[in-house]
Amino acid sequence: MSRSRIETVPELRVLAWEVTRACNLACRHCRASARTEPFPGELDTAQALRLIEQIAQVGSPILIFSGGEPLLRSDIFQLIERARAKGLRCAIAPNGTLLDAENVRRLAECGIERVSISIDAPDAAAHNAFRGVEGAFEACLQGMEHLHRAGIPFQINTTVTKSNLPVFGEIHDLARNLGAVAWHIFLLVPTGRGSEMSEEIISSQEYERILNWFYDFSRSSPMQLKATCAPQYHRILRQRAKQEGIAVNQANFGLDAVSRGCLGGNGFCFISHSGQVQPCGYLELDCGRVKEEPFPDIWRNSARFRELRDPSFYTGKCGVCEYERVCGGCRARAYTMNEDYLGEEPLCAYQPRNWSGNGHYG
Repeated sequence: MSRSRIETVPELRVLAWEVTRACNLACRHCRASARTEPFPGELDTAQALRLIEQIAQVGSPILIFSGGEPLLRSDIFQLIERARAKGLRCAIAPNGTLLDAENVRRLAECGIERVSISIDAPDAAAHNAFRGVEGAFEACLQGMEHLHRAGIPFQINTTVTKSNLPVFGEIHDLARNLGAVAWHIFLLVPTGRGSEMSEEIISSQEYERILNWFYDFSRSSPMQLKATCAPQYHRILRQRAKQEGIAVNQANFGLDAVSRGCLGGNGFCFISHSGQVQPCGYLELDCGRVKEEPFPDIWRNSARFRELRDPSFYTGKCGVCEYERVCGGCRARAYTMNEDYLGEEPLCAYQPRNWSGNGHYG
């Protein structure tokens, strides 16, 4: 099948920046190793401020200060203030344990618009075991209380594993009761220490079931619900909406409905602690380095980004799927599980209409 190559540059909507890889936790699924000192090669303050200037040249994306633990970076508040001064909308993704009253007060003064905190179980014992530190759960709850008092909206992120799948309803209720404005679930990508958790990766059938369950929950939950690293949700959303006679638009389903599944290189990118630009944090492809060339040039011209923006490069089921432009398959799982970032999504149970099941067009 011949299709024309796409050369348009999409708007950069969200950028996640790993301002440091240092962290005070040892989470089982994380790509980084736990240590509280800065890692070699981290951007210094001058380089970081220059990068913020360059990000603002691309547009006005949401800038997520991530890590590691971003609050371990000594100049984090200075970086947030500069980003806000350049007109960027800012969020931060700490692990929650360092959100004491003083840090939260400073985040409020800097103009942080949202904080995301990961909770992977509805109880302290299971969460602390996953995060590798006793007291992590209790510290997160205290941090959320400080955020609530300061008027800073927060969301809860949950990594989906076989262990917590049976208690997802309880985690949803916990997030709602804590006052979270959103609950985002993340389908596990086996990279970093997560590659040692093969026994926790759910099957493609379980994947399908949890995303259909998530769709049902999203129709009645008072929170914003979003599935991340789960591009098939955009297919399921459309399938279910068609069955129910509901139009798929922003009014009915929010911004997520009119977005695309895998946004790596398509409206989203990730910058590592050392300045390497990647499609996402789980897909460690070197698409350019901000220490060597300006970020706007990387975003617009990276050969790998140009491949990811054009589904005609995709192979396997993803290459012929009728949902390719709303789903795209998880490029990170295709790479970490099958060593081909343009290959088919390994955890997709769907059979495209034009796929015979034996590697050929139907």
